[in-house]
Amino acid sequence: MTKYQYIRFSVAPMMDWTDRYCRVVHRLMSRRALLYTEMVTAQAVIRGDRQRLIGFDAVEHPVALQLGGNDPILLAEAAKIGADFGYDEINLNCGCPSDRVQGGAFGACLMREPDLVGDCVAAMKAAVSIPVTVKCRIGVDDQDPEVALDALTAAVRAAGVDALIVHARKAWLQGLSPKENREIPPLDYERAYRLKSANPDLPVSLNGGIRAPAEWLPHLAHVDGVMLGREAYQNPEVLLSVDPLLFGEAAPVADAFEMLEALEPFIAAHLERGGRLHAFTRHLVGLFPGRRGSRLFRRHLAEHCVAAGAGLADLRAAIAHVEREAPSAIAAE
Repeated sequence: MTKYQYIRFSVAPMMDWTDRYCRVVHRLMSRRALLYTEMVTAQAVIRGDRQRLIGFDAVEHPVALQLGGNDPILLAEAAKIGADFGYDEINLNCGCPSDRVQGGAFGACLMREPDLVGDCVAAMKAAVSIPVTVKCRIGVDDQDPEVALDALTAAVRAAGVDALIVHARKAWLQGLSPKENREIPPLDYERAYRLKSANPDLPVSLNGGIRAPAEWLPHLAHVDGVMLGREAYQNPEVLLSVDPLLFGEAAPVADAFEMLEALEPFIAAHLERGGRLHAFTRHLVGLFPGRRGSRLFRRHLAEHCVAAGAGLADLRAAIAHVEREAPSAIAAE
């Protein structure tokens, strides 16, 4: 049992994907999954439009705010703001390899500075009473993953970190794009397993290349939690398996059709505030894999649900293309 049970399953923070509208969609398919925001820099939280950047709907709980930065003082201030907003966890990004974070010397760059990461965690812990966690790689560039990950772990443990989420591959800061960094460096799950074995009292969650529910329990024999990234976004119906398989509870809805019915009040409220339907529907294109009419569903979303005046009738028309029979081996139309 982990220090806080919801680490058992989480959906990764993903830039341009896991916004507040995406998180509502995911929440309606699992009560238990821990959801993460996109990474937001500490400076943006402190100086920017906070409601736009980190506002969320109460239905999203449990939900974590992921921060980017390398200044303990700024991170502590941003963490306090996030805690005051009602987040359940604050997470420090030590794994993103993008040019933006390299320019700011944070994200995966922090794998080279474990003592600084420890200082950041200590400052954040002093500022908030909710869990503070770190998401990292096993190393960057030519680092030895045995040495690099142990050094980071030792530093954050000393600072009181509540959990470590390990993306089980290196990040190459030169020569690979962010997309390539999610695919090309080989996965090394065994390294994460060894980390947990050496730190039995530290909650460790595993991220990277995890997809079908059949893969979750074998990993959970070695670590405390699994974190899904692209699979949860590109095939969101996989989240219907979370509560039954990992928590022994019924899923909130029977299928994607029922989820979309439950989503309508959230969309209606968003439209009444002057929002656009596309804010939600852009996160729905992965629904209905294997069902007849799924291609027509996606086409309708792309052609009719992006307009400024699109509404619930347009979404319902898209759904009407999909047959409600169970998915089969027949290719979707």
